[in-house]
Amino acid sequence: MPFADQLISRHTARSLTRAIRAAAPDAHLTALRAAPPQIDALSLRERADLLRDALLADLPGSYATLARTVRIARKDAQFTGWLIWPVTSALATRAVQEDEPTAFDDAMDLLASLTGRLSSEFAIRTLLRHDLDRALDIIVGGWTGSPDADVRRLASEGTRPYLPWSMRVPDILARPGATVPILDALYRDDSEYVRRSVANHLNDLSRDHPEVVLDAARRWLNHPAATTGRLVRRGLRTLVKRGHPRALELLGFAPATLEVDGPHLEKETVPFGGTVRFTASIRNIGEAAARLTVDYVVHHRKANGQQRGKTFKLTTRTLAPDEQIQVAREHSFRPITTRRYYPGQHAVSLQINGIESPRAAFELKPPVRP
Repeated sequence: MPFADQLISRHTARSLTRAIRAAAPDAHLTALRAAPPQIDALSLRERADLLRDALLADLPGSYATLARTVRIARKDAQFTGWLIWPVTSALATRAVQEDEPTAFDDAMDLLASLTGRLSSEFAIRTLLRHDLDRALDIIVGGWTGSPDADVRRLASEGTRPYLPWSMRVPDILARPGATVPILDALYRDDSEYVRRSVANHLNDLSRDHPEVVLDAARRWLNHPAATTGRLVRRGLRTLVKRGHPRALELLGFAPATLEVDGPHLEKETVPFGGTVRFTASIRNIGEAAARLTVDYVVHHRKANGQQRGKTFKLTTRTLAPDEQIQVAREHSFRPITTRRYYPGQHAVSLQINGIESPRAAFELKPPVRP
């Protein structure tokens, strides 16, 4: 993932200023010209907000005035990339401030036209929060049938319940199934770019409303395209990791009669920054073939001494009666920015078709002080 200064930088701010100056030569652009030195200490989202607020300050007046300036700037092919985020955010903000249907509808249209230059998925959240039903009517009635894959993808991505880097839309979280008509319209889309967004949207929904998700997935599997199975597997990945019985059944992972030996640890102490290695064997002792999804769970020690599991994919296999497989994995405890490791007792277990094996415990040693 690039750093913030590689996405919205001083150069981005200057490029935005030049584009707006060309489109509105009479504007003073005091706030935009003052923005570059302020950027360095800010996060990515804060940088986008700084430039949005500068744009709104330098182009006061009606939504129509701002939209006219943006449409002029849009004629330049260089008006693209990360400078688009604060532009679309400014359009959405001004439209909501004006609180007129014509401004709202025009902002939706303009965001759709700009999304191919940089996704409007962040800015649209402002409009969704202001009037979800009006926005959904536009999205379902127009965007999902657009010939432009970027617009169709915006329909799904912009309405995700837990879109990364974005504000939440409370009505989407509170209204189970509100966005499902969008997904119904797009799950068979020709574009992998669009279908991947649909799968991620479905996975977001599964966090709070698994039954809504499973009903949609079953509907799609009853009327599939060649790509539907893969999309559904991706969309149900969190439910599968949680061992949700209906999700497993829907994907063909029925209860199986197995003999599981393991996991067995190579060592019961792991140096800080090192790896834990385990092996296991799985035998199908039933009378029918067994389709298996095999995960492993690392039970991390938390600051309070309790353990919390995180599930990782191992393999998917079909075992004939009396067939056996061996599995092995090394799991790293190398320090990363997204997880803090606490010394003490941890554990690892297998999870096969949602059923967890006994845990094998190990101790993570404290870091060595220089």
